[in-house]
Amino acid sequence: MAGTLYLVATPIGNLEDITLRALRVLKEVSLIACEDTRHTRVLLEHYGIKTKLTSYHEHNERERAEELATLLKEGQSIALVSDAGTPAISDPGFRLARLAQERGAQVVPIPGATAFVAALVASGLPTDEFFFGGFLPARFTQRRARLTEVRAIASTLVFYEAPHRVAESLQDAREILGEREAVVARELTKVHEEIVRGRLSELAEHFGKETARGEMVVVIDRNVLEEPKEDSTLTVAARVAALENEGMDARAALKRVAREMGLSRSEAYRRLTASRRT
Repeated sequence: MAGTLYLVATPIGNLEDITLRALRVLKEVSLIACEDTRHTRVLLEHYGIKTKLTSYHEHNERERAEELATLLKEGQSIALVSDAGTPAISDPGFRLARLAQERGAQVVPIPGATAFVAALVASGLPTDEFFFGGFLPARFTQRRARLTEVRAIASTLVFYEAPHRVAESLQDAREILGEREAVVARELTKVHEEIVRGRLSELAEHFGKETARGEMVVVIDRNVLEEPKEDSTLTVAARVAALENEGMDARAALKRVAREMGLSRSEAYRRLTASRRT
């Protein structure tokens, strides 16, 4: 008979945030597949678990999923964990879960910590209906396009974001979604846990003044306090100004903005000069 694939949630910071069932499963399986063996070994050593580890991450997911699915078909039981939180939530996992099912293996979730859920319930924003969008795109143009796509969703919006981009993303959200109440949660369950509440413009200003650190979750209210302004010339001008403030010369800044926004340099220049005439 085929084995069992366990999708085991692990702590997102505090090592105490793991279930007794998860610990039992991690001890009993034949193999634990994890993103970073060094990171997972810290957790296992803390609880005296000596199960064999193998790597399973975004760079080897396709080939390793096939290997693990073969082991499952042969009857072995495998636990899949991510570095933190629940496997397959903005982490590798879905390919292996699908292959396991196709090979006749049972797939069993072992629930536990998930960063976006922890941030959402602590946000004080509506939780009856929400949209989780994973990580916002890193590039300026794609990020704004993504925010435009979700603008009409009448639910609380939840995203992951990198600390070095959070101020820009909050500003983009303010311009595209309109002024809304929001929360940024960072380092959840860890020593330096912080949950900052305010309007999008206030949060953008707050995180623009300091170098933010740690894993971040952005939660945005469904209710619009002030509608966004539709003015592409201001968007080009604001982005050019931001790059110039970072030390880039005006010509290079305009060229980069044109590339980011999918515009010709002449069109970007036209919008820039138009904004300066107003």
